[in-house]
Amino acid sequence: MSKKIIIVLFFLIGANQVKSQDVEQIVIGTKHILHSNILNEDREYWISLPDSYSKEGSSYKKYPVLVLLDGNIHFKAISGMVNYMSSDSYRSWKIPEMIVVGIQNVDRRRDFTPDKIVTVRENNSGGGESFLSFLNDELIPEIDQKYRTEPYRILFGHSLGGLLATHAYMKEETLFNAFIAVDPSFGTWDEETMDQKLDAVTSRSFERYIYIATANWGKRNIRNRDRHVRLYEALNSKCEGEFPAKLEYFENESHGSVPPLAFYNGISTIFEGYDFSNRNVESIEELIQHYQSLSQRLSWDFRPPEQLVNRLGYGLLQSRNEIDKSKALAFFILNTKNFPNSFNAYDSLGEAYESLGDTKKAIENYKKSLELYPNNEHARLKIESLGNNQ
Repeated sequence: MSKKIIIVLFFLIGANQVKSQDVEQIVIGTKHILHSNILNEDREYWISLPDSYSKEGSSYKKYPVLVLLDGNIHFKAISGMVNYMSSDSYRSWKIPEMIVVGIQNVDRRRDFTPDKIVTVRENNSGGGESFLSFLNDELIPEIDQKYRTEPYRILFGHSLGGLLATHAYMKEETLFNAFIAVDPSFGTWDEETMDQKLDAVTSRSFERYIYIATANWGKRNIRNRDRHVRLYEALNSKCEGEFPAKLEYFENESHGSVPPLAFYNGISTIFEGYDFSNRNVESIEELIQHYQSLSQRLSWDFRPPEQLVNRLGYGLLQSRNEIDKSKALAFFILNTKNFPNSFNAYDSLGEAYESLGDTKKAIENYKKSLELYPNNEHARLKIESLGNNQ
């Protein structure tokens, strides 16, 4: 082998090594295996955690859980949307941060059909109840054990997955609090079957929220839409008071293209009002009342987000108006009540007291912040400087 060839090969190998050293993976989730005794098989699921999950000082935080059927199809797109809509990095805050769980398929027809489908050839449909038992009795308990979860859960399903999500919503008992059913395949439910299911619905279903999206099926569109409208209107008529639900038609989207848009609209509809603008807040009472109304609509306690309350407090604290400054204290105190294990809430309250001239209270709260998070150098320095000035 000539020296020139050796030199060229050496250069290429060296260049490849440098290039490989510069490459880093962008990780959006992790894969896990759970053996299901109910289904008698191993089931794979993927997990995407919120940006704040592993941050220092954030171990007190717990998160709602979003479960995706057909996770192998929807996990990447939807976990990205959830991250964008909730993370502090983008300052969107339309929804709370969530743990996203994508369940990988084994047999969709078996798992997502609640009823046996009679066909000329033998089939294994009708395993939906067993699959829901797997979710309720095996998967969700494992997620709750492994991760810091809030017991507020959303189930997302498209097509047959949307059928199963709707069926789960209509059941008396479920661990899910909200449902996004995207273009659910109601073709297996004739009028008699749908009426039987509607007759069995109790008031428990109306403690949950359901969003149903309908796509444009072209020539078959009227039939598809009619099934969705029929179910929605029947549920609405059975609900006493305001029906916590929404049906939305996507004229320009097909069955295959509708899921990303429907998810965005659906999750935004469920958490409508969560991104309460700090410009709309005139008093702390108004803020508390707003999130109490949201909590009542969703049948879960959603407190004013910590970062929103902090922004409101600092906005008032930086005002030249002394009355506004005095109002700031109540917002920081609210955060310490709602998030008693947040070091940042006490650190901010310490700054508020310091700004208002109450050194003793400032030091007390800086010390509490330091207890919760010993690496908080800001609090440590403040304690030293304020202590020396007394």
